[in-house]
Amino acid sequence: MPEQKRDYYEVLGVAKTASEDELKKAYRKLAKQYHPDLNPGDKTAEAKFKEVNEAYEVLSDKDKRARYDQFGHAGVDPNFGAGGGGFGGAYDMGDIDLGDLFGSFFGGGFGGGGFGGGGRQSPNSPRKGDTLRVNLTISFEEAAFGCEKEISLTRSEACDTCHGTGCAPGTTAETCPDCRGTGVVRVQRGGGAFTFATSAPCSRCRGTGKLIHTPCPDCRGEGSVKRQRRITVTIPAGIDDGQAVSLRGQGGAGQNGGPAGDLLVHVSVRPSDKFQRDGTAVYYDKTVSFAQAALGARLTIPTIDGDVAYDLPAGTQPGTVFRLRGKGIPSVNGRGRGDQFVTIRVAVPASLNSEQRQALEAFAQAMGDDLTDTGDARKGFFDKRKKKK
Repeated sequence: MPEQKRDYYEVLGVAKTASEDELKKAYRKLAKQYHPDLNPGDKTAEAKFKEVNEAYEVLSDKDKRARYDQFGHAGVDPNFGAGGGGFGGAYDMGDIDLGDLFGSFFGGGFGGGGFGGGGRQSPNSPRKGDTLRVNLTISFEEAAFGCEKEISLTRSEACDTCHGTGCAPGTTAETCPDCRGTGVVRVQRGGGAFTFATSAPCSRCRGTGKLIHTPCPDCRGEGSVKRQRRITVTIPAGIDDGQAVSLRGQGGAGQNGGPAGDLLVHVSVRPSDKFQRDGTAVYYDKTVSFAQAALGARLTIPTIDGDVAYDLPAGTQPGTVFRLRGKGIPSVNGRGRGDQFVTIRVAVPASLNSEQRQALEAFAQAMGDDLTDTGDARKGFFDKRKKKK
């Protein structure tokens, strides 16, 4: 018995009413938690990562989410609505065709097949190839400014020898006489007034609708072969951890002349040892001395563009945040850049030599500080200034 899939909303830990932003936030958190790069050799984490990706791919797509909400996992199955699977086959009971009955309620087929098989897709119809997924890890700076990366993957491609037909050169496939090319046959069950018919894959052609008597020697009748490819991926500036780049037509080979599938490159961003990021905003902590905070100083502030000079005002308090406009992350849609926010941290010396200690004690005496006072030092300072006035 196949393993029962978990509810996609449960996988992401969100409610069924979750917004797009809530879905994205939950996905990013879980994708980072279970990412293979952070859990090397952990098969459980790898399975969780695939499950999270699958859930987000469905729920982030409006059409797929609507089908999932209505029909569950069956609604987003690739064979949903196709003959011989899901809701596909036509069912007859006596003189009643349940396919017509369901069709009158639901207005025809679902997903090209629907109830009753009236819109059943032929196995010989063009079909889009599989969507492939790869994971790519880049640096903080590469995510900020964009980059080009070369990835390696194995994908199915149309056989050059038979051009996807599966037949040896100079030969053609025969239409299956049992199913007449439909890929399915009708099987009657029951008897009398309770006789009904179901659709099942044709056993002779294995549901393909055709018989290949002389298979292609290179692909052995499959019509496609596996090849190793190296593909250059352009990563846009501003991409964030957990986002993906879609390359159309770079996935698996299509069937029966159908288009190739897509390639999804899921991006993970390595943390920076200097900066923190939130959207397009960059955060940086700058540590200064007590003298620099009190007297003011000209500081050198690292940014993702390089160092910039900043004049720190005299009397700057610990925890003060100032903004460097336009020094954040470029917007992934190309509309401007965010800002960098710098938080001032004041370093307290861990040890003092005798000269430094005497100078600091003299300063404290000049300020009227009581070194044994347990009250609010800042409040006492301002009170003393008021009294002097």
